[in-house]
Amino acid sequence: MFFMHFTEKPWQDDRTERVGQNDFDLELSNGFYDPVLGNKLYNRYIDEDIFCEEMGFDGLMLNEHHSTPGCMQGVTNVGLSILARVTKKIKLIPLGNILPAWDDPMWLAEQLAMIDVISGGRLVSGWVRGTGREHVVHNTHPPSNWERFQEAHDLIIKTWTTPGPFRWEGKHFQYRYVNPWVVPYQKPHPPIWIPGTASRATVDWAAKNGFPYIILGAELEATKSTFAYYHTAAAEYGFKTGTQHNGELIKVHCEATEEKADEVGRKFLGGVRNPFLLGNEGRVKSWVQALPGLSPRKAAERIETGIGPVGRGGPAGGAQSASYEEQSAKYLIISGTPKTVITRVKHVMEQTRPGTLLLWDGEGAMNHEDHMRSLKLLGTEVLPALRDYAKELGIVGPFDTNPVAGMTRGLVPEAVTAR
Repeated sequence: MFFMHFTEKPWQDDRTERVGQNDFDLELSNGFYDPVLGNKLYNRYIDEDIFCEEMGFDGLMLNEHHSTPGCMQGVTNVGLSILARVTKKIKLIPLGNILPAWDDPMWLAEQLAMIDVISGGRLVSGWVRGTGREHVVHNTHPPSNWERFQEAHDLIIKTWTTPGPFRWEGKHFQYRYVNPWVVPYQKPHPPIWIPGTASRATVDWAAKNGFPYIILGAELEATKSTFAYYHTAAAEYGFKTGTQHNGELIKVHCEATEEKADEVGRKFLGGVRNPFLLGNEGRVKSWVQALPGLSPRKAAERIETGIGPVGRGGPAGGAQSASYEEQSAKYLIISGTPKTVITRVKHVMEQTRPGTLLLWDGEGAMNHEDHMRSLKLLGTEVLPALRDYAKELGIVGPFDTNPVAGMTRGLVPEAVTAR
């Protein structure tokens, strides 16, 4: 089984009351930004990512949202580039780059290839269609989202796998000369994972292409339904799938006592929060959340009612807007001592059987000390117990030595021999 760490890397500034969870999405001026504080926060989060490797996490998930204090990493490839050099073994996993927002996908192919080469083949490339915010911020054409996503994917894959030069004449992208000098370290290309909130079209597309699907912050039943749909769709395309093709994201925080865990765990809902992602009710502009034309009606359908940007089960849904107690009851937040966290995460593993589990920590109002305490307990006590339990359950991870045969695209490419 594969264990990853994730944090949104929120902006934290106690001096400015205006910067907080009472702000509507896309209404806060960057005049409130303090680059001196930004310097401290960026380096703090890099230190925490490096500590994750020391604590035995298998991967670091990075993401990006734009023009929001809830996610400082608007250019995720910058963070990936730094971590490619300062870490040694941990996988680097953007979930993900927003393909439709790129007017030059070949540039993205070059960036990711450089990261893969610098890291010695530790990149797992994750691609998303993007939220309405990203289309507002980057002035892209919402009705072209799905088409641009698929064409950018095809272009990048060909760029990574076909020696140039060649010409590309697509509907949305045209190149007279494709021949970037850098190509990925991994062959035929880095693994590709697709995260999301259970859009039927996206899950079906991931299954058709053999890409593992990572569901973000959904309730247990919705997660199970999504995984079942993925496996059924993959079988129809002639692929044999297993637990290594599915992953999920849950909030987890660990402390030495239950009292401290309860105190700090509530900080998930405090401080600067990304209202679009976390579904801070009353603070999300509907026209930002679901721009007209962003998804065709069929593409916008969910695997199960109650999941996704307007439902109760997805990361922008009502469940994520619920109280700490309600989210804890639904296993959307798991906080406690190592013993409690192990017990509750085991329940999630039993119910959904994910080959990849993303532990979301250090969020909201949690400070550096809160996060570091939790990471140490997770690394020394929780992860070893969960790895053993995964073996008992027969859960296979995406980088285990004997993945289910018959469907390997998106999993573990060969790394080239260093010359």
